[in-house]
Amino acid sequence: MLSGVTLEGGGARSGEGRPSRTELKPRSLQSQIGILCPVCDAQVDLPMGGVKALTIDHLAVNDVMPESLRGEGQGLVCDLCNDREVEKRCQTCKANLCHFCCQAHRRQKKTTYHTMVDLKDLKGYSRIGKPILCPVHPAEELRLFCEFCDRPVCRDCVVGEHREHPCDFTSNVIHKHGDSVWELLKGTQPHVEALEEALAQIHIMNSALQKQVEAVAADVRTFSEGYIKAIEEHRDKLLKQLEDIRAQKENSLQLQKAQLEQLLADMRTGVEFTEHLLTSGSDLEILITKRVVVERLRKLNKVQYSARPGVNDKIRFCPQEKAGQCRGYEIYGTINTKEVDPAKCVLQGEDLHRAREKQTASFTLLCKDAAGEIMGRGGDNVQVAIVPKDKKDSPVRTMVQDNKDGTYYISYTPKEPGVYTVWVCIKEQHVQGSPFTVTVRRKHRPHSGVFHCCTFCSSGGQKTARCACGGTMPGGYLGCGHGHKGHPGHPHWSCCGKFNEKSECTWTGGQSTPRSLLRTVAL
Repeated sequence: MLSGVTLEGGGARSGEGRPSRTELKPRSLQSQIGILCPVCDAQVDLPMGGVKALTIDHLAVNDVMPESLRGEGQGLVCDLCNDREVEKRCQTCKANLCHFCCQAHRRQKKTTYHTMVDLKDLKGYSRIGKPILCPVHPAEELRLFCEFCDRPVCRDCVVGEHREHPCDFTSNVIHKHGDSVWELLKGTQPHVEALEEALAQIHIMNSALQKQVEAVAADVRTFSEGYIKAIEEHRDKLLKQLEDIRAQKENSLQLQKAQLEQLLADMRTGVEFTEHLLTSGSDLEILITKRVVVERLRKLNKVQYSARPGVNDKIRFCPQEKAGQCRGYEIYGTINTKEVDPAKCVLQGEDLHRAREKQTASFTLLCKDAAGEIMGRGGDNVQVAIVPKDKKDSPVRTMVQDNKDGTYYISYTPKEPGVYTVWVCIKEQHVQGSPFTVTVRRKHRPHSGVFHCCTFCSSGGQKTARCACGGTMPGGYLGCGHGHKGHPGHPHWSCCGKFNEKSECTWTGGQSTPRSLLRTVAL
């Protein structure tokens, strides 16, 4: 039965016209379409034979049978006729048979003595094997394994398509192939454990994430609710403050109104009485009441009153200004009733009345209200103009920086020396001290020497080094030294002799000044 089969450990002899073992090639199954596994989403290449050519999971098929038996045999049909319901199972052939096929199975000589078991007696079995038949030769069971093609084959396959291939019984090769699968399994199992651990960590992290999100959400809600209450409380305070301001201004207006109305009534009474006296009275009557009338009119004319309302409607809401804290929250928004008074504003700065050509000069404008209090906020329309007295059509470009605290930084760079007129206005009114003049002098002359204690120290003992202070030392030293003749007793500039380190150099380079002044050695 096994003629032409090459068993494991020995190969078939190559005869004439037969291909050698190295020339044999397995049957290729070319992939046409890729399909996805519904369980694991892995892509599987569909072979030339289509879905029917895919590898059958016989283990799953055998596991289904006991489940079907527990369900009163529903769904099981005869393996031979594929028509009638199964009643018995041949334990020798491992085939499920109906009543008709079971009788035919017993009448055949080859199967007369096969063991037949009722299907109901198999319901307690956990697994019931079923013969795996060759897909090419359906009457033959797969009992052999082709090493070259790496696939199970039947006896007919061995004598046919796999004739020259090394084949052996499955029981003989299972150890080798099973061991290789076991090795792969051992390499895969750690990944399973690692993935399970990773999933566990992800589950833990997801739980921690949810808890953290809930905790942060609670903090956000608590913060928001507290902030909303603080804002609402601040809103109520601002509205009450606004109402108090309205009442105060309204009371002032009403008081001023009452005073003006009383003064107007007095004025009218005096005017009407005097007009009636002058138009209707006799000469004697006028002369008799003249003293009283004159005295009354003089008193009325001396009464001081303001022709303008004593208060204004300048009320602003400043949402960007800090308003302190409320319930522990930093809040913004203030009501401001201050109005800048140009007559109270002052100008400050060292460069207010002096500047240098081509050097930036600056001064500060401090804005105040009518009461002399600092405004404490910005936003006023400050206008600055700096014009040379002899070139009024060439104003200097100025920069006004709002410091947002009631002060304004004003800078400019004059291009030429001379006298300039400076205008600083707010609301088209001059501030206190405006306009004023500033004298622009020529560019500051830097020192050409060094600022030293004496020539001897700064020059390292050079005899020819001189100093503008005019001091000398014995021994032929042309420069000054501590305690010697001509030393001023203070640190000074070697070029001009000035004591102030940040002063302007006054050396003109004339013949009267020594030409070998020390200019290169710095302290």
